[in-house]
Amino acid sequence: MDDRRGDGKARWEEETYRPFVKRSPERDVLYETLSGIPVQPLYTPEDLADWRYEDKLGYPGEFPYTRGPYPSMYRGKLWTMRMFAGFGRPEDTNARFKYLLEQGQTGLSTAFDMPALMGYDADHPRARGEVGREGVSVSTLADFEILFRDIPLDKVTTSMTINCTASVALAMYLALADKQGVGWDRIGGTMQNDMLKEFIAQKEWISPPESAVRVVVDTIEFCARHVPRFNPVSISGYHIREAGSTAVQELAFTLADGFGYVQAGVERGLDVDDFAPRLSFFFDIHNDFFEEIAKLRAARRIWATVMRERFRARKPESMRLRTHTQTAGVSATAQQPLNNVARVALQALAAVLGGAQSLHTNSYDEVLALPTEQAVTVALRTQQIIAEETGVPLTVDPLGGSYFLERLTDQMEAQAMDYIRKVDELGGIVRAIDLGYPQQEIADAAYRYQLMDDRGQKTVVGVNKYVMPEEKPVEYLRIDPAIEREQIERVRRVKASRDAAKVERRLAQLAEACRDGRNVMPVLVDAVKDYVSLGEISDVYRRVFGLYREPIIF
Repeated sequence: MDDRRGDGKARWEEETYRPFVKRSPERDVLYETLSGIPVQPLYTPEDLADWRYEDKLGYPGEFPYTRGPYPSMYRGKLWTMRMFAGFGRPEDTNARFKYLLEQGQTGLSTAFDMPALMGYDADHPRARGEVGREGVSVSTLADFEILFRDIPLDKVTTSMTINCTASVALAMYLALADKQGVGWDRIGGTMQNDMLKEFIAQKEWISPPESAVRVVVDTIEFCARHVPRFNPVSISGYHIREAGSTAVQELAFTLADGFGYVQAGVERGLDVDDFAPRLSFFFDIHNDFFEEIAKLRAARRIWATVMRERFRARKPESMRLRTHTQTAGVSATAQQPLNNVARVALQALAAVLGGAQSLHTNSYDEVLALPTEQAVTVALRTQQIIAEETGVPLTVDPLGGSYFLERLTDQMEAQAMDYIRKVDELGGIVRAIDLGYPQQEIADAAYRYQLMDDRGQKTVVGVNKYVMPEEKPVEYLRIDPAIEREQIERVRRVKASRDAAKVERRLAQLAEACRDGRNVMPVLVDAVKDYVSLGEISDVYRRVFGLYREPIIF
């Protein structure tokens, strides 16, 4: 019997691998992840020599949650298939919601248009040309009533991608629950509401960071006391990655944002175990298959460790990171857009193997426009095929124990912690943002990635390799310009039919709450019930908190 197996990896490299590649050279590609972590030709137990199974891996549903936040994972419940949807009028999106639910979707996800995201009503001059184009147009509770018509709020969970006006959207959702006769303790869902990542990456804001975080903590405090099944914030790495960060930077700055909210909640006087269990996350799933899986595993381990050691969390739920995921929009190509079906399928598989709780699969045409019904159906079917045909969900953490994956998880954890320590040294995430630290790091990473793309060091199929000189056009969704006129007329009718004195009183109450530090949520719920608009509430924020102007940092 050949007993050389015990001589180790170094012997194999010297005696077997190097002579072979000398005769038959390796391919001329970069052997590293998209984050720049070198990838070796082979991984063995020697790469985990100082590794303790219980400390690093453990068991699903137990600290440090590397293998998953729940013991049975997909054997008990599949991930929520939550397709992002929103366009045109509320009735248009309501119809898309119902179609997706009929096709087997298990949760709703709402995309709002740019005016709503920036705090303007449809009839505001700055909203012209943008109403209903990138998401659904909402200005008042009347729009929410149409948006969720015939959709019982206690029967389906709803995610809302909205940030600087998230407090308003939450108030409207709660007011709508009251109209439906649904108790707040029976509604579940998620508000994105992550203002820190707005200052880092997406750039949709009204007020400066300190005031913005104060309102986020208002929603966290309010939900902890009154809406116990609702996630008041979805701490979002997705936009950080889409802005050009590496996977390691996405991991680090997302968790740093999360720790920032936890610190702010504790400073408010809240017990960490009263609100941390309802904090949720949102990560991007890009092309580097194993790196994305490792990222989610490292995220769970870091969150659990810091929550226990720094914030003294006692409940397992406070240490258990739960995450929504979405395939990478920035990886999609306008050239040969049908290739995006393959990209999305592989990214979705990585999300599932990484243990995601919820998933949106992008449609192949989203790089061109909002998705058509056909395209969004293919995207949903991609998830259903993974769930029902592949066997992947039959066991928990099927890749756990892979020498390569575990080593990569450790490396990503270590590099992310270096960034997190740097943020702490700068005085916390708000101070780091003021200094431009995460913004500069992301800009540098985006530049490096684009250089590799331009030089052909990273292949983008159909763009810098396997290019087709002529392509057949793809049908895509077009928004009828008449929709804007209809929405403007609707919001004007609502404003004309309101009790003007009540509106003024509600706005004055909101301004007072903003000034004296009281939680704004009770005032907002009362205000939206009187059809005070999103834009009018945002104007109070602008007037009381002031407008944020991003400093020049480069």
